[in-house]
Amino acid sequence: MPTRRSFVIGGLGVGAVLATQGAHNAAGQADRRLIVDAQVHLWKAESPDWKWVPGLQPQLPEPFTIERLVLMMDEAGLPKWKEQQGMLGVRVTFNNAQTIPWLTDGTANWFWAAAEKAGLPVMCFAPGRVALLGPIAEQHPQLTLILDHMGLTAAMVKDNKVEEAIGQTVALAKYPNVSVKVSASPGISREPYPFRDVTVHLKRVFDAYGPQRSYWGTDLTNSYAKASYRQRISHFTEELSFLSESDKDWVMGRAIVQRLNWT
Repeated sequence: MPTRRSFVIGGLGVGAVLATQGAHNAAGQADRRLIVDAQVHLWKAESPDWKWVPGLQPQLPEPFTIERLVLMMDEAGLPKWKEQQGMLGVRVTFNNAQTIPWLTDGTANWFWAAAEKAGLPVMCFAPGRVALLGPIAEQHPQLTLILDHMGLTAAMVKDNKVEEAIGQTVALAKYPNVSVKVSASPGISREPYPFRDVTVHLKRVFDAYGPQRSYWGTDLTNSYAKASYRQRISHFTEELSFLSESDKDWVMGRAIVQRLNWT
């Protein structure tokens, strides 16, 4: 049975940069300290499918559930991810047999609500299953959702599934809280630079989302040999005729900075 713990371990990647320059005083160290509760008991109410051992009594007269504990942790200030220096958002991945069901079976529901409440942008990698994020975007209109790599992988090129995946990504543009990384173009191209065969896909996504919700990115290490870093830049700034100079300003950096409130 999927659990909140397995979701955090399997699907959630959190990136944080903590400043280490200068002297470390006690207060500063406390602000950066990781606090882990290594021992806590949780239990739900007795039910037909979960019976207490005869003769044993719970430590408290009422159930002590994960939801109750998380509220206490919230009050203690533990979930303030965004307040960490360098923390702008999180990335979750749904790309294997274990994690894909979490988009529909309720396992991750707590996370979407918590991220929305905290104003925490969430970048999602759900190749071929981007459509499953639609109900989440609708139910949490204040949640900032960013689709990774237009919902594509290189494997989709081999399987001729790019058009279908792009269609799912384009369909989510109707939600104003959803935006997209138009990244990893070399990885989904069958051609050398300037990757003309992906132009139609990039334009389709850009036309749906516009310059303020489309973000350039390299995904460099996944297609390292296919293009230099400079070529990955010039692909967008010199080779995509459908982008105006103003569009390029947004797509190449201004848009993602604004979306993440990166100041």
